[in-house]
Amino acid sequence: MDRFSFLNAANTAFFADLYDQYIENPDSVEPSWRAFFQGFDFAASDYGSGFSEAAPAASSQQTANAPQAPVSDYTGIPEKVQKEFKVLNLIEGYRTRGHLFTETNPVRERRQYTPTIELEDFGLGNADLDTVFDAGKEVGLPPSSLRQIVDHLKKVYRGHIGVEYMYVRNPEIRQWIQNRLSVNNNQPEFDSERKKAILEKLNEAVAFESFLHTKYVGQKRFSLEGNETLIPALDALIEAAADKGVEQFVMGMAHRGRLNVLANVFGKKASEIFSEFDGKDYEEDGMFDGDVKYHLGVTADKKTKSGKKININLAPNPSHLETVGAVIEGIARAKQDRYYAEDTSKVLPIALHGDAAIAGQGVVYEIIQMAKLDGYKTGGTIHVVVNNQIGFTTNYLDARSSTYCTDVAKVTLSPVLHVNADDAEAVVHAMLFALDFRMEFGSDVFIDLLGYRKYGHNEGDEPRFTQPKLYKIIAKHENPRDIYAEKLIAAGLIDKDYVGGLEQKYKEALEESLEASRKTDYTIVTPFMQNEWEGFVHADEQTMLEKVNTAFSQDMLTDIAKVITQLPSDKKFIKKIQKLINDRNNMFFDTDKLDWAMGELLAYGTLLTEGYDVRISGQDVERGTFSHRHAVLKVEDSEEEVVLLNQLKEQKGKFYIYNSLLSEYGVVGFDYGYALASPNTLTIWEAQFGDFSNGAQIMIDQYISAAEDKWNNQNGLVMLLPHGYEGQGAEHSSARMERYLQLCANQNMYVADCTTPANFFHLLRRQMKTDFRKPLIVFTPKSLLRHPLAVSSVQDLAEGNFQEVIDDPAADPAKVKTLVFCTGKFYYDLLAEREKNGRDDVAFVRIEQLFPLAQDQIAEVIARYKNADDYVWAQEEPRNMGAYSYMLMNFTQVKFRVACLKPSSAPAAGSSARAKKRHSAAIAMVFDKDLFQEKK
Repeated sequence: MDRFSFLNAANTAFFADLYDQYIENPDSVEPSWRAFFQGFDFAASDYGSGFSEAAPAASSQQTANAPQAPVSDYTGIPEKVQKEFKVLNLIEGYRTRGHLFTETNPVRERRQYTPTIELEDFGLGNADLDTVFDAGKEVGLPPSSLRQIVDHLKKVYRGHIGVEYMYVRNPEIRQWIQNRLSVNNNQPEFDSERKKAILEKLNEAVAFESFLHTKYVGQKRFSLEGNETLIPALDALIEAAADKGVEQFVMGMAHRGRLNVLANVFGKKASEIFSEFDGKDYEEDGMFDGDVKYHLGVTADKKTKSGKKININLAPNPSHLETVGAVIEGIARAKQDRYYAEDTSKVLPIALHGDAAIAGQGVVYEIIQMAKLDGYKTGGTIHVVVNNQIGFTTNYLDARSSTYCTDVAKVTLSPVLHVNADDAEAVVHAMLFALDFRMEFGSDVFIDLLGYRKYGHNEGDEPRFTQPKLYKIIAKHENPRDIYAEKLIAAGLIDKDYVGGLEQKYKEALEESLEASRKTDYTIVTPFMQNEWEGFVHADEQTMLEKVNTAFSQDMLTDIAKVITQLPSDKKFIKKIQKLINDRNNMFFDTDKLDWAMGELLAYGTLLTEGYDVRISGQDVERGTFSHRHAVLKVEDSEEEVVLLNQLKEQKGKFYIYNSLLSEYGVVGFDYGYALASPNTLTIWEAQFGDFSNGAQIMIDQYISAAEDKWNNQNGLVMLLPHGYEGQGAEHSSARMERYLQLCANQNMYVADCTTPANFFHLLRRQMKTDFRKPLIVFTPKSLLRHPLAVSSVQDLAEGNFQEVIDDPAADPAKVKTLVFCTGKFYYDLLAEREKNGRDDVAFVRIEQLFPLAQDQIAEVIARYKNADDYVWAQEEPRNMGAYSYMLMNFTQVKFRVACLKPSSAPAAGSSARAKKRHSAAIAMVFDKDLFQEKK
């Protein structure tokens, strides 16, 4: 009855009581009243009126099967009561559809929508305007005239802020929003000092763009002009959030407006920005190539006006606009896990979008779907759309099918505020609403900042090619600062010289910064979030090849094994799990033959005892796609989760593992961001099948392979990509090894294809034991997970280190004529063939690390085989795939022939019989030179 609180008024007690009686027992009321209440319920439901607000649950359920009376059937009902309900429907109409009729577009006429929300649409008219209605209580008014109620509704729902929220299902949240909107009629109410502060930030935004436009004519800067009110809004958001206890901010945005945000919100020195405009070289050496100025990020410690110290971060990003949204969510989650596990509200992610990008880029949907998932939630993100109504040169009518660019918000039932970007106070007001909502409910909230784009896509573009009429309007349109200044002058708060003084002072400071920048020879780019990376150094390729001590005490290894090979006795598990854990116990303590899963889990256990965190995410990673990992065990009766790796006696780190949503692009971006903010966490993303990473190719190309070169950012993300030809078809065979190797250069990442559990164990440990971080791409096995020869001893794990190259342990160098280099699972196929044919003149050398290639170690191996005159690169992939082309470029110590399948457009055959035949042919080529010559 909360929604209909006006029914409790004394002068309507009769029908209030009657309605209560109807809710309890519809058949107990007189038939005409019952028909009326049924009609009202129907009118207020999704089905009756097109509005998304549902009628009270009790009466909806009780009357679900009853015939519904027409909405207009008020037979026998007092006219006053009829009108009360019509006014209530009017209120619901404004709440549901008022946003469609707002004054939020500063330069275009809004499209016309039907039905409207005029009085006549609800059975009311001008004759009712002076009638007092108790329904006013529903909007926080006392009993009021219809005129007063409508005036209130127009201010709240049809002004410069349009609000969408009636699809929110939680009545508590809806009521909170309604109460919040009723304060000041959803109109900003700031004191004179606050208004002057807004004007000052707005002046900075406008003057900054004007200064750059004058000093760097025609240079790309992707200006904010048309949406400058973003700057005072972000400034107000950060100040207010700090007062509410937020300590760290993580923001991501595309390039439009970035320089203005860097200078006027994040406090980046203008002199540094001017150096970037001047195109100076970087102070760093050849390990860093940098990026264009409007892609760079910054991290700063800032002191708010109230004296709070906060950490603010604007992440760098490429021109793939929405990629950074996933990255900042990962950064925020890492900071929450690391510093604020008990209060995630202290880290606030802020995602800035373009209107065309948020509607057109599919990764946005992936990110939104993460918002409430255990492995990815960040306690609510404030999404701000810098809506300039044009995407590159495309009008909004061609850019989306939805009514609004923000309609993706409905996926998570997040409220949306559409705001006129010309109204500075409304924009700040909306931003503070969004902050309060996020802090109250820990959920996402969206602001659609409707402005325009003063110039073309960039400052050298001609927008009148495609929007001549619109740009005639824009050319005559005042900027938001001047509009706001005129408002304050009219109110007597400032005089005409006030803004000129602000502008002069700010531009003088910019001139000083410009002069200072001209005195320096280099551009200095500070790495993003360097505060998280103290103690880490940048490593070149030679450093990457240095041996790292990854040994671990065998006694402590045994302690870990005891925990992860023993189920809790007070819980019941299915028989297969019981057998699996028993087998693991047996392999460690009896047979001393550890399989892949055991080696992997022990690697995690050792790192956890040393104080490192471990995070794994991806599709089905908890048990593993091939049912090998079983890091999370389910109790049979209750499905309670048991994670043995979180029960280690000497555990100092935390183990996190999450099955992801069916996303690659968004999840890889998230985990990349997580690794960026937490270098002492072993952060792993595992593909269900290796080539599923295709869906994340933009993240791989723009971040994983290039971020250190572009932005000086290290990252230790590990990508596990199941790879191997077992006759499972094109999509389940290849992890597209060739693509990663093509991206490898200088010192950008590691690429490995291990053949033993021990080497995988040491590879994972090496990732954490260095004083630098590089992305690690691992082509992991499928059939080798349970191959009887792909095992290692406990001693193999406890001693030694990662082996980039493994020589043939069974070969007699004096007898070997053919020296074969290979990688991964193919080694075991070749080994079986050699044993089958009794060939002792062939040796197999495993290249366990493909990049960087350990040339010195390879040379040492070659030198051992003095009688070899036939050198082979063998691979199971087609010639145009796998590592062959990479080896042609990089393995130049001997002239070799290739043994592999012919080039192919698809990675593998769909027929298992055909795949087996081709696989056998590739193996045969290794042992027979003539077959090679024939194929050639």
